[in-house]
Amino acid sequence: MIRAAALAGALLAWALVAYGNLALEVMNPVLLPTPGEVGALAAVQIRDGSLAHHLTVSALRIVEGFGLAAAAALALGLLVAVSTPARLALEPVVEFVRPIPPLAFLPMFLVWFGLGETSKVAFIAYTTFFPMFVGTGASLLRVDVMLLRAAASLGASRRDLLRRVVLPAALPGIVVALRLGFGLAIFVIVGAEFMGADAGLGNLIMEGRVFFNPAQIVMGALLLGALGSLVNALLLMTERRVLRGRALP
Repeated sequence: MIRAAALAGALLAWALVAYGNLALEVMNPVLLPTPGEVGALAAVQIRDGSLAHHLTVSALRIVEGFGLAAAAALALGLLVAVSTPARLALEPVVEFVRPIPPLAFLPMFLVWFGLGETSKVAFIAYTTFFPMFVGTGASLLRVDVMLLRAAASLGASRRDLLRRVVLPAALPGIVVALRLGFGLAIFVIVGAEFMGADAGLGNLIMEGRVFFNPAQIVMGALLLGALGSLVNALLLMTERRVLRGRALP
């Protein structure tokens, strides 16, 4: 209820500012589209099918890139948690590459993988891998040693420790890492689709900029926010179901 009220309040604030500006012309009304203008544009693009096409293309790219990165981050995060040599070997490389802004490598991804889908999916996977890997590894390494000792004293095998103690204890932190990774995927899909894409929400936003259509820019941004919020809610729901009501710390 509180979350719905907060979203409604944000929408109301936008409407008050936009319609107030439309009446008073504090700034050019074209530069601040109203909810009605954005909604009317969305209705047109829903009817002609273009909005669904852009949304589907971006969603598939995000899911593919994020899925690849999440699988790699979880596997390598688990590896560094159980193997000190692996951690000592991987950490310096990751900490060297991680601070480099991903957008600096975007032109190289286009050179390496071309202008097709591969470059966009690979770029999303590269960008989202690092926060998920670091978050996963840190969550697994922070599991309380007393829990492990208690389970081992009761006869738990190494596999049981991993499945019944380590992963459940680390899951809240892993979910946070996945949420951060998906948020970053939403962020970089715009940059990836600015270059060499003929469809997608990033392309939709770019078209709005090129043809000076602020309502289209706002519509694309709102759709990206809605997509991110939906996946965030699904991740939280999955965590609660797995942990049977255990909340994030």
